[in-house]
Amino acid sequence: MDILKNRLQKKIDQKTKPIGALGQLETIALQIGLIQDTEKPTIQSPAIIVFAGDHGIAATGLVNPYPQSVTAQMVLNFIEGGAAINVFTRLNAIELYVVDAGVNIDFDSMIDSSIDTTRFIQAKQSMGTNNYLEINAMNNQQVVQAIEAGKKIINEIVLKGINCIGFGEMGIGNSAAAALIMSAITQLPIEECTGRGTGVNDEQLAVKIKTLKTVYSKHQLNESAQEPYQLLSKVGGYEIAMMTGAYLAAFNNRMVIVVDGFIATAALLLAHQIEPNIVQNCIFAHTSGEQGHQKMLHYLGVTPLLNLGMRLGEGTGSAIAMPIIRSAVAFLNEMASFEQAAVSSKSVQ
Repeated sequence: MDILKNRLQKKIDQKTKPIGALGQLETIALQIGLIQDTEKPTIQSPAIIVFAGDHGIAATGLVNPYPQSVTAQMVLNFIEGGAAINVFTRLNAIELYVVDAGVNIDFDSMIDSSIDTTRFIQAKQSMGTNNYLEINAMNNQQVVQAIEAGKKIINEIVLKGINCIGFGEMGIGNSAAAALIMSAITQLPIEECTGRGTGVNDEQLAVKIKTLKTVYSKHQLNESAQEPYQLLSKVGGYEIAMMTGAYLAAFNNRMVIVVDGFIATAALLLAHQIEPNIVQNCIFAHTSGEQGHQKMLHYLGVTPLLNLGMRLGEGTGSAIAMPIIRSAVAFLNEMASFEQAAVSSKSVQ
C-alpha cells in the first residue's frame, strides 16, 4: 500500500501544475487510487440509493411538523422523477435507485402502471417502526434482517459495474432517530445533536429536544454506544439500518462511498462502530445545515468537500459532489505530466 501511495503521489505531483495546486482534488485522486488499488482509478456508473422508512414516533407529532404520510408521498415523487434528487442525478448522469425499506403504505396499489419502476426496490421490512417512546423501535431479528437486506442490495448493484455509491434517505421523523444515534455514539448532549429536521420552529424544537431526552433516558442509550445493533433496535429506523448494511457491503466491495448529510452520516456512525476502516473508502460530500452534522464529521476526523447550507437529505449533497469526484479522477488519468508536455518543472535550488 505504501508503494502504491508513493507512486500515486508522484504521478499527481508530476502533472503540469504546481504541487498541491488542485487542493482537495489531489487528495481525492490519491484516495480513490488506494481504494481501487491502482494508479489508474475510474468512476464507473455512479449511483445513489435513497432508502425510505417510517418511524412510529412520527404519529405523535412530537418530533415532526409534517405528517407521516409525507414519507410515502415523497417516495412516489422520487419514482415519478419530480424531487430534487431526481433533478441532480439526471443533470449529472447518476443512476438513482429508490428503496422501500419500511414505509407505512402498500405501493403496489399506488403506483401508476405507466411509470417506470425498474429502479424501485421493494425491500419492505415492516410498515414502519414502533413508537420508541413506548417500546423498542425494532426487535433484534428485524435489525439483522434490515442490515442484511441493505448488504444484498449493494452486492447486486456491484454486478452492474457500479463502483461509486452514495446513499440518501426519506422518512418523516428520521432526524430525531439520527440525533439519538449520534448522541449515544458520540456521547454529546441531545441538545447538541438535535436540529430542526423538516423545518420545526423554536417551540417545536424545544418539544423535540424534551421528547428525545425522555427517549434517551428510557432506553439508557449511554450504555449502547458501542453496540450498534442494540442501538438500532431501540431507536433506529428501517431505512437507517438498511443504509448501515449498505455501507458495510460497499466497503467490502471496495466501492467509493460518497457520504451525504446528517441522517446518512448517522448510519455511517453505526457502520463505523462495526467496521472502523470504512472511513478510508468515504468521501464526505458536504457539511449539512442540520444541527449536529459538523460535530459528526469532527468525531470521525474528516473534511467535507462542500458547505452549501443544504439540509434536504435524499442524497442531494452526494449528487452535487459526484462531478467533483469525477474531476479528480479525470485529472489524474488525463492531465499531461511535465515530461509529456515538454514543460519545464520548477528547478531545484
